[in-house]
Amino acid sequence: MRSVADQLRAEDRTALAALTPAERVALALRLGERDLEAFRLAHEPPLERDEARRRLERQRQHGRRRSRCVEELIG
Repeated sequence: MRSVADQLRAEDRTALAALTPAERVALALRLGERDLEAFRLAHEPPLERDEARRRLERQRQHGRRRSRCVEELIG
């Protein structure tokens, strides 16, 4: 017996397979922008776009080996 989640995953895979590579890249960029906006608005007061991007990048780098280059880029 297939679950609803299994069915939705299969539908998503089918829909993504029908996209061209350019359409997949455009979709990934749109999803990234959507998620950045959600993160930005989740703070009170809402963060500036650049500050939200910097915070996400810092979180992504947390626990990794220090790199002066990356630190200069993300503050």
